[in-house]
Amino acid sequence: MDGAAALSAWLDTLARERRASPNTVEAYRQDIALFLAFLTRHQGEEPDASALAGLRPADLRAFLADRAREGDGNATRARRLAAIRGFLRHLARRAGTPTTALAGLRGPRAKAPVPRALSAEAAREATAGIGAVHDPARALHPALQSARDVALFTLLYGCGLRISEALALDVRHAPRAGSEAVLRVRGKGNKERIVPVLPAVRQAMEAWLAQHPEAGNPDAPLFIGARGARLDAAVAQRNLRNWRRLAGLPEHATPHALRHSFATHLLGGGADLRAIQELLGHASLSTTQRYTRVDAAGLLETWRKAHPRAD
Repeated sequence: MDGAAALSAWLDTLARERRASPNTVEAYRQDIALFLAFLTRHQGEEPDASALAGLRPADLRAFLADRAREGDGNATRARRLAAIRGFLRHLARRAGTPTTALAGLRGPRAKAPVPRALSAEAAREATAGIGAVHDPARALHPALQSARDVALFTLLYGCGLRISEALALDVRHAPRAGSEAVLRVRGKGNKERIVPVLPAVRQAMEAWLAQHPEAGNPDAPLFIGARGARLDAAVAQRNLRNWRRLAGLPEHATPHALRHSFATHLLGGGADLRAIQELLGHASLSTTQRYTRVDAAGLLETWRKAHPRAD
């Protein structure tokens, strides 16, 4: 069996037995095709099953180095290596042989992107000004859309929610004036966390519930779209995108940037990193530690602007 036939058999297994999506199968096909083409050049002939079984870690490192020279970043090379691991393990299981080439091999580490937070002024502008944006193509009354969007984006910034978490809330979850000043949020992994609710969030929510056509139904979606169904995240993202262009806000003013801003502004105000981890619902503290890099970058920029000898 040559390399091309081995690849075809593996992709068929992925599609039929593991029910991988067509996009995943195609991505793996491209990655392994690149790998097989490299081995043909590297070894002087197209590899067959025997040659693939005899690969060494040095062969895989040579491929990764070649891809780096071609401009692949760490994340891309890590993805290609993951595809190669799956491919070689599939071949080893079928042949009953060990995956010698993978022994002790560690892939390139992709750097986690630094969260892009808004300034406190821009975050307030995004949450309050969004009410001025109305979509004439939608059937929702402008007053309803205004109150809904202000409540939604005030909630994202005031409580640090993911937009999916906010849009999953029902009317019974809405924090109201005079009620318990906490919100129970169900996040990733179906884990529940408790988030304090600021007075500004409760006030915005009260204003929205006064307009909500099903405010008396506890099981109704808290944030609704034009047809009364649960609001789609793409609609909320589009509304904020329209407002940021009108208001001259930066391009990274997105719903998720409000969550980043929540964490960054808490950290800048002296909040404990562990407390921020709990509020965001991060499983690992290392994920939350990304915000220390944002805060440090902000401090450095302030120093550059303010110190007389910074030039």
